[in-house]
This record gives sequence, C-alpha cells and structure tokens, in this order.
Amino acid sequence: MPAPEPPPAHRDAIADSIEQGKRLIRIGGDKGLSLAEQLAERLNRLAWRTPLHGLRLQGKEPLKLVAVPDDPVLGDLARGQALLDGRIEFLGEGRAIAALNFAKPDWSPRFATYLHSFAWLRDLSSVATRAAGAPIAEHLARGWLAAHAGTISAPAWRPDLLGWRTLYWAAHAPLLLSSTDLDYRARLLAAMARGARHLDRSADKAPAGVGRVAAWCGVVTAGLLIAGGETRQKAGEAGLQRAIAGAVHSDGGNVQRAPAAQVEMITLLAMLREAYAARRLEPPGFVGETLALMVPALLALLHGDKALSSWQGAGPMAAEALAAVIEASGVRTRPLKHARDWGYQRLSSGNTVLILDAAPPPVARLADGGCASTLAFELSDGPHRLIVNCGGARFVTARLPDKLAHGLRTTAAHSTLVVGDSNSTAIHADGALGRGVSAVELSRQESETMSRIEASHDGYARRHGFVHRRQLVLSADGRELRGEDMLLPAGRRAKAATTPFAVRFHLGPGVQASPTADGQAAVLRLPGGTLWQFRCKGGTMAVEDSLWIDGNGRPVTIQQLVVSAAAAAGGANVSWALKRAR
Repeated sequence: MPAPEPPPAHRDAIADSIEQGKRLIRIGGDKGLSLAEQLAERLNRLAWRTPLHGLRLQGKEPLKLVAVPDDPVLGDLARGQALLDGRIEFLGEGRAIAALNFAKPDWSPRFATYLHSFAWLRDLSSVATRAAGAPIAEHLARGWLAAHAGTISAPAWRPDLLGWRTLYWAAHAPLLLSSTDLDYRARLLAAMARGARHLDRSADKAPAGVGRVAAWCGVVTAGLLIAGGETRQKAGEAGLQRAIAGAVHSDGGNVQRAPAAQVEMITLLAMLREAYAARRLEPPGFVGETLALMVPALLALLHGDKALSSWQGAGPMAAEALAAVIEASGVRTRPLKHARDWGYQRLSSGNTVLILDAAPPPVARLADGGCASTLAFELSDGPHRLIVNCGGARFVTARLPDKLAHGLRTTAAHSTLVVGDSNSTAIHADGALGRGVSAVELSRQESETMSRIEASHDGYARRHGFVHRRQLVLSADGRELRGEDMLLPAGRRAKAATTPFAVRFHLGPGVQASPTADGQAAVLRLPGGTLWQFRCKGGTMAVEDSLWIDGNGRPVTIQQLVVSAAAAAGGANVSWALKRAR
C-alpha cells in the first residue's frame, strides 16, 4: 500500500536542493552519557527486579490475540535452513538448538540480540511450513519462557529488544501458538501482556534513535492486538511520534547516521503498519509520512548493484534484502541526492554512482559502531564497485578478531585523506567516538557538463593544524571523476616542519590494480573487464593490501591505492583523476 503524499512542510525535505556553503555542526559530539545519566539508567535496570515493578506488571492475561498481522519482509533463507537442520546461526556464531541454554548464556551480545528479539522467527517462517516450523519455534520459546518469563532483566527485557519481540511474536503467532499445550500458550500470551506493561513504563528510557522507536512500536502493536488495548494504543502512538521526531532528520535520515538503523526503522514502521491492517485500521499519518522521507534517504546509499554502501559500521546489505524492505515500505520514489542533515551526498551520471560522507560523525551518545569516515567516498560503475570503504564493523562474523573489527572504524579504513596515521575523529578504547570533526562546510554545483562537490572538515585542526578540503567533479557522462585533497593551515597551533599524510582509495572486490613505473598512475581492471585509469599529482602512489567486509560479514581481500605525501606548515594538496578507458 503506497504511503500517503507527505504534507507541504515535508516536501522541501525530499526535494533535491541544498544551500551553498551549508555548514553541518556536531554539537557536543564527544559527550556520551553523563555520570548522572549512567547512574539513572543503572538504577532503572535495578528497579526492574523490585516487588513494586513486579506488581505493576500484573493484570488480565489474554486468551488470544485480537488479530495476527503479516510480516512484510522475507527472512534470511540460509539462517532459516540452519534452523530446520537443528542449529541457530547468526554472523558466523552458532549453537545446536537442542543444547541451547537460555539460563546460561555463552554467546556474544549480537547473538543475544538475535535470540531475545526472536528475529529468527522471520528466518524460520521463510523456509518452513507451519508443521515443520512450529515445533522448532515452540522449543525455543519454551526455553526462553523458562529462563526469562518470570525475571525482568537485561538483555531479555531491554525495551528495544522487547519492542522487536512483540512485533515478531505477533507476526509469527501461527508458529508460536500452534501447540495443543494450553499451559504453554497461556504462558506465552501472559509474557506478551507483561512485556506490554513493562514497555508502557520503559519505552521512553530506551536509547534515542532506532532503539526507542522499536520500543514504542512494541507498545502500539500490543495495544492493537491485545484485547482492551485502546488506551495503550493511543499512548503508544503519541510516544512513537515523539521517538520518531527525535530519531529522524527533516531530510529523512536517522540521527545515528547509520544505514543499518535506517533499514531497521523502515522495517519497524512497515511491520507496525501491518498490525493496523490486521485490525482494518488506518495508521496515524506520521507513519506514512516518515516512511516517505526515510526511503529516499536510504536509496541514496545504494550503488548500481542495488546493494548498500558501507557507512557507520554497515556492510553492503544484499540487493534482495534491501528490495524486500523497500517493497514492504510501500514507497516508490527516487534517491535523495542532496541531504542536509543525513549528510550523504549522491552523484550519479551514466552508469557511475558516487556517494560521499559530507557530515560530522554521529554524536557519541547515539553512535553504535560509529566510524571516523568524514569526506570518504565510494564509487561504482554499473554493478561493479570501484572505490569502497572497508565497512562492516558492526556486522563482521564472530571469526574476525576484535582488534581488526575495531580497525574497520578508523579513518584509514575509508577512502579519504589520513593525516599522520590518525583518525579525523577519535575512537576510544571502549568504542565511543570522541573529539575530532565538529563542523563540515559543504557546497554543491550542477550543470549540463558536470557535478561538483566541495567540502571541508576540521577534524585535524586541533592536533595537526590543518583543515581537510576535498573537491570532487564528476563529468556528465560519468566516465571521469577528478578530485583534489587539500590540507589548509588552521588555528594557531605550532606545526611540525612537515606532516606526513596519505590519500587512500580502497578498491572494490575483484578490482585489480596495475601500477605504472613512475608511481603516479595505475590501471584498474574491474571484474567485467572494464578498465579505469587512475593518475595522481602531488604524491607518490603505491598499491597495498586491504580488506572489505561483504554482505555476510566476511572479510574479502582487496587492494588499495595509497598516495603518500607530506605537508609543510603552509599546507599541501594532492590532485587525482579516475577515467574510464573502455
């Protein structure tokens, strides 16, 4: 069902326009939760176990759901087949279902999220009939109920996971509630009702962004599908509208600047809309309006292969999975080219697509696996990726060492300029983003012959005394990209005599680089045989090894072009060009 036309106040956010000299500022970006906020959060979690909170969760237990919505998104077929084969697997980590013990967890936080959200129900239902899938779903649900139904604790009762679980339990009730065991059915429905009461009191305490949206979607879903939930539904709609207002910019991008969060939020709203449809009710207008804003922003990050580019810890989510989410949204639109606050700029000419990160990184309290990627870009030619970021820090398989996964978040893991082998925004040992880029200046011009973006950031000003300015010019036919990376003096900080820097271009999977003898150029051969020529001026080019995280979270060996130079106190610049040969 197509989303309704957004109101006039939102149409300008969708339009392809941006002010010249636009400045994006990261206010308080390095500030995580304060000590008082951390203490309040801890006390809130401790309060879950008090007798008073337990009394608040008591109430009438439903005998059945009022309606059963559809799940509009297809699950992962490989994970679904693994479930049929007796194993539950997620990002390279797996357990035998028969040996799974919810009371004694021995798995990673990511695997726990997959388990406690019951996202595996979608995967199972995508490959199994009810007869084949119901016993598996019931076995896992019984294990969860035995360990967690009576104990309100994290992560099992974390508001965001509880919101997701409410949606999945509702959409896949035929798998969960096919049992003839009336006691089991009653316990599962009672757990759902208790979860709804817990969400009533905790949804607004979920982390801002997609987590809080998930929690409030759970409240609304419970209000729609558990008898007598009209009051909860109305309160949930008000809470959801507040959560979305704090999670989504006016241009449709999420405040976490994370493509994965964008996909999750669109999925949440699409699933919520199905809950309304199951009741033959119209969802509030803001649900459709939000989807109409978020889908173009997501489409802006897709390459010619229709798969996701790699930003803020996301990997190249497969085209089929993305298409399923977009189809579920009901929105048919074109990509957003010029994002104001979302920060990703898109240039497309001919078969060439360029995506640039032209904004500061997300603020520390919102970032989960955030990256120091400001002014990095990716480039594709048709279905082939030519320039990429290493990506995938949040979705690597369990087999990849933590140290290497951490390295995927660094500036050097992105196709941009790196000063002194440091990050443009600090990444602390605990994973939080610290000081660095606080402002990005941006201008964009388009004509019949070219598209041009010029942007700069101050991430190296404090430590090295330079501003990084990048200029990109894409020809109208998409066959030539010219770039210039400049280090300009900034501030009063005394600078070293010379400061080494490098401009990195990570090459897409299967792209082979053949350098020339003068260290100034290389011929790049794409998997389909297409040739691109790279040439630089102002530095010395070398071909080095790198890696890229694919759509399944697995590392793939690739190459990178590294143009090395040194900046004097007055600054420096490296110019370069990529030209399609044939």
